[in-house]
Amino acid sequence: MNQKIFEKLHAENLVNDTELAAVKTAKAQELFSLHWEIKTLLYLGVLLLSGGLGILIYKNIDTIGHQVILLIIGVICAGCFSYCIRKKAPFSWAKVSSPNAFFDYALLLGCLTFITFIGYLQFQYTAFGTAYGLATFIPLAVLTLSAYYFDHLGVLSMAVTNLAAWLGIAVTPFQVLSANDFGSERIIYTGIFLGAFLIALAFISTTKNLKKHFAFTYQNFGAHIIFIALIAAMCVFDVSWLIFGLGLAGVVYFILQQAFRDRSFYFVLISVLYGYIGFSIVVVRSLVAIDDIGALYLGLLYFIGSAIGVIVLLINLNKKIKHASI
Repeated sequence: MNQKIFEKLHAENLVNDTELAAVKTAKAQELFSLHWEIKTLLYLGVLLLSGGLGILIYKNIDTIGHQVILLIIGVICAGCFSYCIRKKAPFSWAKVSSPNAFFDYALLLGCLTFITFIGYLQFQYTAFGTAYGLATFIPLAVLTLSAYYFDHLGVLSMAVTNLAAWLGIAVTPFQVLSANDFGSERIIYTGIFLGAFLIALAFISTTKNLKKHFAFTYQNFGAHIIFIALIAAMCVFDVSWLIFGLGLAGVVYFILQQAFRDRSFYFVLISVLYGYIGFSIVVVRSLVAIDDIGALYLGLLYFIGSAIGVIVLLINLNKKIKHASI
C-alpha cells in the first residue's frame, strides 16, 4: 500500500479525511516480513551447529571416543531425515514447496551430518579400504536421491559437487590428485565430460519438465566446468589446442542460445567472458608464433581494443534481452 498516492489523492480532494486516516492506520499496523531474517538465522544455526559439533569432537576426541561420536552424528542424521520424511509433501516432478521453514534446514543438516558420518567412518576405520570412489559414491547417491525426493536445490548443489569429487577420484590416480596436477589430461577430459553431462541434464530437465527448476543449477555448474576444462585444454595441449578452441566456440554458441531463450543475462555474461578468454588464447598463441617485437605491440593493442569491445557487446546484449522480455 503506497501511502503517498493516497495523500496525493487527498490533496486533490479525491479522498476525504476519514479515508486517509484509515489508510494511515492500516499502514501503521502493516505487518513487517521477517522471512529473510529467519532464513538467515536458520542457515547460521545449521552452520554453527555443524561447526560447534566439529570443535567439540576435536577437543574431546580422547575422552568421548570414536564410537560415541559416530553414534551422535548418526542420531542427528537419522532424526533429521525422519522428520523430513514425515513432513514432506507428496513427490512430484514439478516444483514442490516446503511444508514449513524448518524443513529445508533439517534436510540440509541431515545431509551434512550424513557426509560427515561417511567421511569419519572412512578416515577413522577405513571402512571402504582403498576404494575411495565408493566412499564418495555413497554420499553422491544419497544426496541425489534426497535432492529429488525432497525437492531441495541446496542438496542438489551438494550432489553435483560430490559427483565432481567422485569422478575426480575414480578417474584420476590418487598420486596425481594429491599432487594437484590439474594440467593432467585425465582431469581435463573428466571436466569436459562432467560439464557436458550436467548441461545435458539441464536440457533434459527443461524439455521433459522433470524438476524443471533444477535446470539452472545443472547448467550453472556444467557451463563453468566445461568452459574451464576447455580453456585448460587450449593452454595445456600443444597440438590439438585449436580443436578444443572450436569446441569452446560450440559450447559458447549453445549456452548463448539457451540464455536468449530463457532471457538470462547471467549466462550471456559468462559465455561472452569465457569465449573472450578462449579467443584471446588463440590470438596470443598466434602472436607468440610470430616471434617479433611487433607482435607484442599488436597484443597490447588487441587487449585494449577487445576489452572495450566486450563491454560494448555486453551492454548491447543486455539491452537486447530486456527488449525481448517486454
